[in-house]
Amino acid sequence: MGDKTIRTGVYQAGFSYLLWGLLPIYWKLLGDVGAIEILANRVFWSFIFMLFVLSFTKKLSSFLGILKSFKSERKQLYALAIASILISINWFVYIWAVNSGQMIEASLGYYINPLVSVVLGLIVLKERLNGAQYASFALALIGVAIISVSYGRIPWIALALAFSFGLYGLAKKLIKVDSAVGLTLETMVVTPIAAVYLLFLLEDGTSAFLHFGIGTHLLLATTGAATALPLLLFAGGAQKIPLSMLGFLQYIAPTLSLMLGIFVYGEHFTGLQLLSFIFIWSALTIYSLSRTKLFSSLGMKIRKHS
Repeated sequence: MGDKTIRTGVYQAGFSYLLWGLLPIYWKLLGDVGAIEILANRVFWSFIFMLFVLSFTKKLSSFLGILKSFKSERKQLYALAIASILISINWFVYIWAVNSGQMIEASLGYYINPLVSVVLGLIVLKERLNGAQYASFALALIGVAIISVSYGRIPWIALALAFSFGLYGLAKKLIKVDSAVGLTLETMVVTPIAAVYLLFLLEDGTSAFLHFGIGTHLLLATTGAATALPLLLFAGGAQKIPLSMLGFLQYIAPTLSLMLGIFVYGEHFTGLQLLSFIFIWSALTIYSLSRTKLFSSLGMKIRKHS
């Protein structure tokens, strides 16, 4: 893999995480709209947008072929349905958290997520961990315990985001399709529910399309593009760069969300919360380093001399 290819991949993946990190600003602009209505619009318009993307990239035939294959491959169909429900839960919790002033806890969820994914791999897929990775889990658990004390409750928003996205990733392992086709399939499953809900709001006279200005209408209609563009950039970048590099880049998004929550939207950030994040950042650093070749070679040298 050439330097130019890797550089392009870094730009694509980095920009995708930058967009994900700035996405809370988008949801804040829709703060007067209910989280369920935003979610319904996001699902519906993502599906419409992805159909155009598939047509433009000549992948529509692949999409239709996979739809036909579900008649015989029930396991993939069930995995798709589960993935659709999980990503919808994840989107809803995140939108609700951002617009209810809990962006810091939401960012914590995406810091914890990589570690949750590894736990799921350990339990469900019987993957093996090294000592450093076990240590990273211990540090992360201490961090979650500290933040639970600081809140006076279990940080359910962070855990809901981490586990819904971790389980989503696990379900996605069973669906071997192109990322663009995958997003189209996932949104297709829940689009009928979203469409019925949006029609109900229109009939009931409570839809944001009836009560807010053209700016809100445009923001709701472009939720599809806001959802799909970072994913498409990520898919392109992920194919061009090493997994360890991708692992470090993924922390751009929650870091930006955390900074937005503290410095732009003025959310309260206590000393105990900072201590909790320090433990979790340490856990992520150890975990990320444990996946690099340098760490593996160092571990081999230590074992040889012991």
